[in-house]
Amino acid sequence: MTSSTPEHRDILIIGAGFGGLGMGMRLKQRGRHDFVILEQASGVGGTWHANRYPGAACDIPSLLYSFSFAPSARWTRSYPQQAEIEAYLNECVERHDLLPHLHLRTEVDGLSWDGNTQQWTITARHRSNQRQVWTARVVVNATGALSRPAVPDLPGLADFKGPVMHTARWRSELALAGQRVGVVGTGASAVQLVPQIAEAAAGVVIFQRTASWILPKRDRPVSPRRRWLFDKVPGVQRIARAAAYATHELRAPGFTRRPTLLKAVEPMALAYLERKVRDPALRQALTPNYRMGCKRILLASDFYPALQRRHVRVVTSPIERVVADGIVTADGEHHALDMLALATGFHAAQMLSPFPIRGREGRELNAVWRDGARAYLGTTVPGFPNLFLLAGPNTGLGHNSLCS
Repeated sequence: MTSSTPEHRDILIIGAGFGGLGMGMRLKQRGRHDFVILEQASGVGGTWHANRYPGAACDIPSLLYSFSFAPSARWTRSYPQQAEIEAYLNECVERHDLLPHLHLRTEVDGLSWDGNTQQWTITARHRSNQRQVWTARVVVNATGALSRPAVPDLPGLADFKGPVMHTARWRSELALAGQRVGVVGTGASAVQLVPQIAEAAAGVVIFQRTASWILPKRDRPVSPRRRWLFDKVPGVQRIARAAAYATHELRAPGFTRRPTLLKAVEPMALAYLERKVRDPALRQALTPNYRMGCKRILLASDFYPALQRRHVRVVTSPIERVVADGIVTADGEHHALDMLALATGFHAAQMLSPFPIRGREGRELNAVWRDGARAYLGTTVPGFPNLFLLAGPNTGLGHNSLCS
């Protein structure tokens, strides 16, 4: 089925994560109501709607991982967990009356620019299989960098007889009790997942390709008194947020101009590893062989203790192939498994659009970006009029929050 005539909106936003919802909220605050937000999922939140694996949380403090123009005094922990972030974004939708603008379960097929009408044509498909068409003067692409899970190309993966799930497609209905679970990856998702599944699973095998730099996560409950102050005393939360922002911003030179500053932090991380991991062989396996800052620095206080439980193993030999009942590594060892969890992240570095975007003269954005993605201030691309990118090329941070 196809909608009979195109619907026109002045502004069309793609994605209902932090970026798309923040754009909608700002438009409403400025009295702009002629816009629509298209979202392929069944709910808002973007990555925080999709990622529901055990232990899913943010490594940016809740004071910063929220909109400065939409503060919340309800955060219960220093670092917010998935359910709380998703609830916050749903609260933002309600508070700013975004529901009438939302089209959920609607996946965009493509965009094309019409130079005669000076507007974009957007085609999409609802999950009911109904095709829909919009036209818009302005398109804001807020699909996000963490929307496309990276599934590793492991030989024999299709032959595995048990459940295989990426952390972004977690199947919560599957019981972990009594199961032998293999976890591929030791990045940001894995350090949150492993301690949780180790509580229930009969055995956990972590397949590590590269050790990560890990610092302790100073997470603690937010006291009722502090929440009361944030809610009742004007300016207190704003001051606390500004202080947290300034503290995180002090880290910026280490990622940009003076990497030697991060080198000075390495002894702290190594000392933390030595304190938490008693076994010298395991400690050596968990010691990174690259400079801090080359990859994402992780915050975790329960990952190292989880690795030392009797039923948990860290395997550093490369995966040779997946077989029906487990994984065979390059050293010839067969690891018997009942389930496979892929904590292998996202295609965050590949700034490609998940759908074709055709600008002037029919040029397609992914083709233009074939040799590297570029955008003016990470926001606009020549030849694609009135197309604005949120979290576009080279806008990701390693030291602070993108929320403003």
